[in-house]
Amino acid sequence: MTGPDPLADPRPHPLRIGNASGFYGDRFDAMREMLTGGPLDVLTGDYLAELTMLILGRDRLKDPAGGYARTFLRQLEECLGLAHERGVRIVANAGGLNPAGLADAVRELAGRLGVPVRVAHVEGDDLTARYPGPGHLAAHAYLGGGGIAACLREGADVVVTGRVTDAALVTGPAAAHFGWAPDAYDRLAGAVVAGHILECGTQATGGNYSFFTEHLTEHDPARLHHPGFPVAELHEDGTSVITKHDGTGGVVDLGTVTAQLLYETSGARYAGPDVTARLDTVRLAQDGPDRVRVTGVRGEAPPPTLKVGLNRLGGFRNEVVFVLTGLDIEAKAAFVRAQLEAALMAAKSRPAEVRWDLARTDHPDAPTEEAASALLRLVVRDPDQEAVGRAVGAAAVELALGSYPGFHVLAPPGKGAPYGVFEDVHVPQEEVDHIAVLHDGRRIPVAPAAATLVPEPLTPAAEPPLPEPFPAGSATRRAPLGLVAGARSGDKGGNANIGVWVRTDDAWRWLAHTLTADRLRELLPETAGLTVVRHVLPRLRALNFVVEGILGEGVAAQHRFDPQAKALGEWLRSRHLDIPEELL
Repeated sequence: MTGPDPLADPRPHPLRIGNASGFYGDRFDAMREMLTGGPLDVLTGDYLAELTMLILGRDRLKDPAGGYARTFLRQLEECLGLAHERGVRIVANAGGLNPAGLADAVRELAGRLGVPVRVAHVEGDDLTARYPGPGHLAAHAYLGGGGIAACLREGADVVVTGRVTDAALVTGPAAAHFGWAPDAYDRLAGAVVAGHILECGTQATGGNYSFFTEHLTEHDPARLHHPGFPVAELHEDGTSVITKHDGTGGVVDLGTVTAQLLYETSGARYAGPDVTARLDTVRLAQDGPDRVRVTGVRGEAPPPTLKVGLNRLGGFRNEVVFVLTGLDIEAKAAFVRAQLEAALMAAKSRPAEVRWDLARTDHPDAPTEEAASALLRLVVRDPDQEAVGRAVGAAAVELALGSYPGFHVLAPPGKGAPYGVFEDVHVPQEEVDHIAVLHDGRRIPVAPAAATLVPEPLTPAAEPPLPEPFPAGSATRRAPLGLVAGARSGDKGGNANIGVWVRTDDAWRWLAHTLTADRLRELLPETAGLTVVRHVLPRLRALNFVVEGILGEGVAAQHRFDPQAKALGEWLRSRHLDIPEELL
């Protein structure tokens, strides 16, 4: 590409890494916005999630040449010339299940556009052949940034990968630019933290933010309507500043960065193939408008194994939502449930799994019919499509004139659709062939970590001390937790995490001693009986809870109403407890 090459520039300037995608289907214009909105050295895009790998796996069954994020290719059709003119390198995991295929498609596109770019890709993550079985679609190891770094060091302008960790999109360019050795653990850990903050795009710039109403001011009511994508100014010592292009929407402050830092994490040790980052060492400081400085991050040797995500078809799923209106909601629900269960038993076709959930969305003396109605949701699963399709549909439809008063459903029952199951296993690093494939066809093996360390959870004795409790006897008021605390939640396989943080030292003194794992189970009855592990992050004034098994077999199985636990934290914030009045 034309212009200075930031990855070869010896001057100690920060490396500006931007993000233009947080998931497959994110804002299409983001790539152009990032390339035209301000200076960048590297532009990254995260297109993969557990559910995305399943979708791409099904796509590749239909077309063996597919299996990658096609929107990335369409974005490049508009923006590859721009990136070339501005000297911006592009690194994305849009290769999905077929990074070599996407690299070829990018080369063909570049040739057609007349843009002279060098395209490389990273492979070795595909371990599907090692996990044969009925319904198995994909098995992919989460690689680190070593392959990306090798491609960039050899002059690649565009690097596409398959399954790498989200943070690898930042650790790879940073290691290439600064020449970090594999054991530069603190520096690599700083890059991991920056990468984790960038990975979900506008979630770091005010998107999905608990205190969003504070930024919807009278002077700038549209501030959050179109948030800009984030940028990390990464320094050689591993510190960074999180910001965004000048003039773009959204906001970058301690709250938005803390929220994203807690997203889809678990304990203080955030393990990855490049390094284990210690989240309990992260320090955040406001560094000016829309600028948050990240310092103090410590790192440890990476674990000896790589995570492997297994995606398979779990069977077939169907659902029927019965609308119950007016009086006697509980009796109506019990009545239709008994009718349908009897019909399924009589037909000897009861699905393997039957789940009922009653959502009391009804209001007494309601001004509209919808506000007077509750929803009874039936979800069925079975390995046989017939068992969840025609049999369930017929049983539900035949009740139409002989069930509870006001009988109707939101939509007719379907034939049943396949659903996926995600699980993770681990393999030794040395058993995975991590390869950088260059633009000229050369293949550079990436060695596994020379030194490793199993990331043990912090023992109670090693956990950071809690602050002094809030003064006993303080006047309290019954109020929602969300008046003083923010939260962000998400999924990791069948588990969910809920990160909760506060913004003052006094609020932290109260939260740290009040919101225990047992109290969380009381506030969120769906978690009762499940294992809930609490992790304390005092430098962020935050608690991170991992709720094991609440999502069943993962998002693709749609085990619960909110299958990715996106709003679990907001439910927690809505729950009432006794809060000291001086905090409100």
